Amino acid sequence: MPAENQETPQPVEGAGTALSGLAAALGTLPARGHPPVESWSPPYCGDIGMRIAADGSWYHQGGPINRPALVKLFASVLRKDADGRSYLVTPVEKYDVVVEDAHFLAVELAAEGSGSEQVLYFRTNVDDLVCCGKGHPLRFGRDPRSGGLKPYLLVRGRLEALLTRACYMELVALADVVLLEGIPQLGVWSAEMFFPMAPAAEIEGLT
Repeated sequence: MPAENQETPQPVEGAGTALSGLAAALGTLPARGHPPVESWSPPYCGDIGMRIAADGSWYHQGGPINRPALVKLFASVLRKDADGRSYLVTPVEKYDVVVEDAHFLAVELAAEGSGSEQVLYFRTNVDDLVCCGKGHPLRFGRDPRSGGLKPYLLVRGRLEALLTRACYMELVALADVVLLEGIPQLGVWSAEMFFPMAPAAEIEGLT
């Protein structure tokens, strides 16, 4: 996170001492890029009631965290471990975070080039800028209720962003059909990689 966009953490109104202490501790970290959370091994400190809702909103003990700067600060130290659980981590603390769907939302899409030369860029709701490609692939799950496709972008580590409906519609407009193992697949190109959505014969109605 650029230094000019970082706000000095202030006490969180109505928050417990753990959350306020976490915000204060994060304020002491260097403000160049994302902290190296994957290399930290802090002790597990429990559940302080942190939750990321399906719409990307953050909550603490049932109340919304309305300060964007604070949400970005906490988002910078999110980590999903191999156990499938998500945490807020510092060099000395590790707290549970309940994630209802994805850690972030992809809210903007920009495309350069066309066909196999196309490169896709995404911005998340916490202002991560991600170039889709080998290190940041797209995947397409299925909504268990509607059966429709749900597109996710790997942002960093094991953290993903769900594309918003508007962003997804832009993505579909950029799709091509490519023959993979003899089956026409609808998907998108980015950074010389093809990300299949679904067989072209099945795609109607899935979006």
